Amino acid sequence: MVHAKNEFTNVTKLRSEAVGEPGSRTFRILVESGSSSAVIWIEKEQLFQLALAIQQLLVAATEEPSSPARPPEDREAPGLTSLDFKANRLVLGYDGERSLFLIDAHDQEDDESATVRVWVDKESLKGFADEALRVCAAGRPLCPLCGRPMDRTGHQCARRNGHAPITGS
Repeated sequence: MVHAKNEFTNVTKLRSEAVGEPGSRTFRILVESGSSSAVIWIEKEQLFQLALAIQQLLVAATEEPSSPARPPEDREAPGLTSLDFKANRLVLGYDGERSLFLIDAHDQEDDESATVRVWVDKESLKGFADEALRVCAAGRPLCPLCGRPMDRTGHQCARRNGHAPITGS
């Protein structure tokens, strides 16, 4: 396994959030580990797909760990590391020897090593996935006819040939 440029092994916070009004929100993952932090900006679809992949991985990795989770503490990012970047690629994994899950975020497509690697236990990862799905679902309501997002003023639904706008509630 290729080491990341920065590794957060003692994660105290792993959250997702959306910033802005529905329809023009930006999404990010917030990570804190010891005295270090990272803000990873991603697209809504990336967050949604990451949450789904986490749920699938959690089901697949159902075996009980033989030993408690042991993060590789010798790899922890130096104190006061503060990262803020847009992720081009996310990689999800599981280290069975350590009973921990990994999220790698890359800021460049062609770079082999991740900008940041987050080591997290099963409970924290499940909570993150649940929160990420809630964040993604909290956007604009969907049109009951065509399934496209509606603004507060509604939208011209193609299923009604653009006539009689449908308004959101």
